[in-house]
Amino acid sequence: MEEHGLDRQDGDAGPPALDDEERRSRLAQLQGLMDLMRPAVQADGGDLVLVSADVESGVVEVQLQGACSSCAISSATLQGGVERILRDRLPWVTEVTGGLTETIDPYESASLGQGAYVPRL
Repeated sequence: MEEHGLDRQDGDAGPPALDDEERRSRLAQLQGLMDLMRPAVQADGGDLVLVSADVESGVVEVQLQGACSSCAISSATLQGGVERILRDRLPWVTEVTGGLTETIDPYESASLGQGAYVPRL
């Protein structure tokens, strides 16, 4: 095995692995940004939850909950809002996946919240 853990059968070393400090830093940046976005989603009666994050590959999974699960623009919120913000502000994020939960009655959902603002870092 070569130094730095780069031994691969195909001869392609690929990018170097992240050290623990860089992993912690990336997770902290991600969580901080999620905390900035959550109040905007909560103002509409929903919530935004970080399900998983692979800081090596840049794949982040989030979930919209509450009123957002029955909102007509929830997929636009995930792709046009959450994904755009994460990819713009965290250059290591390569993909944002997400889903919805169906934890709220559609009539109750329709009566909740009105948009909000996500501040820049």
